[in-house]
Amino acid sequence: MQISTTLSVYVGRHFLFAVLSLLTLFLLLVFMFDAIELLRRAASKPDVTFELVMKMTLLRLPHMSQKVLPFAILFGGMLCFWRLTRSHELVVTRGAGVSAWQFLLPAIFLALMLGAFQISVLNPLASTTLARFEQLEALHLKGNKRLLEVSQSGLWLRQANPDGQSVLHAKGYVQNGAEVELRDVTVFTYVGKDTFQSRINGPSATLEDGFWRFKDAWIYEAEKPPLHEDQYWLATDLTLDKIQDSFAPPETMSFWDLPDFINTLEKAGFSAIRHRLHWHSLLAVPLLLTAMVLIGATFTLRHSRRGATTFVVAGGVFTGFALYFFSDVVLALGLSDSIPVVLAAWSPSGVAMLLGLTTLLHLEDG
Repeated sequence: MQISTTLSVYVGRHFLFAVLSLLTLFLLLVFMFDAIELLRRAASKPDVTFELVMKMTLLRLPHMSQKVLPFAILFGGMLCFWRLTRSHELVVTRGAGVSAWQFLLPAIFLALMLGAFQISVLNPLASTTLARFEQLEALHLKGNKRLLEVSQSGLWLRQANPDGQSVLHAKGYVQNGAEVELRDVTVFTYVGKDTFQSRINGPSATLEDGFWRFKDAWIYEAEKPPLHEDQYWLATDLTLDKIQDSFAPPETMSFWDLPDFINTLEKAGFSAIRHRLHWHSLLAVPLLLTAMVLIGATFTLRHSRRGATTFVVAGGVFTGFALYFFSDVVLALGLSDSIPVVLAAWSPSGVAMLLGLTTLLHLEDG
């Protein structure tokens, strides 16, 4: 028996309403706790106003919506099918010959559409607002700015000097273990914040303990002849960890912009594992949301037979936390390059899908 269009729309409407209701509830809770945390951090910052804190909280909300959407799908599906079961609508539908696979199709279709919406629309919006949030956070709460920018023309580094600051530009970057070497380097040094002092050119510069070591360097200062040095040391406060931490986080980059940025990073010699892992994780979102529908349905079917509401709630909460923990572990293995990036990104979605399919096959087809 084929499920009718009317029944499909009815089930889909109930499912979508439950998901959006829970998503709104989760986001209200996230907004409240984020606002409290930012107010606590801003308590010692007299220049940070209440309006700025609310603005920062709102800017972070689209990013957090991506985090809670799978849980909204899971619990929304459970709530939807639990209500239909309690009102005996699913019992009648199944008695009329409609299988669980058929009445799940509207919810699965909507989950896939929500996944596509997250990738194509929500993620670009969230990356833009999160980037703005991190700028405000760095300026008003952390008191620092990003040290590094990577572009098609090479990379730019900003560092502090004993008497001011300097900006380094390099066309190439090589990392061998803990050793960092810049290729085709130009340095602009400043006294204070904006008073130009000198320009330094060199074919390479190696990061050592507290300084950059240039080979075959030329130093140009105003009203002075160029000075050549076989070895030249420029003091720096940079370390390998500071340089790597200064990359734009993948969460602040749109799904559509990530492939180009990954290519730019790899051409410059940097590791792009974190960004590549994030991109593949975004690709896996529709599969993950579909798996949440299937897992939520397994608890609903058991509830319809055993009448244990506590089992539904406890099972859903346990499954949500188990999947979240498993995802964190697998992503950590991917970041450490212990397992392939593609495997790390797709494993949580694939395991959740197989779990849901297996349980539904057992419950529905015996």
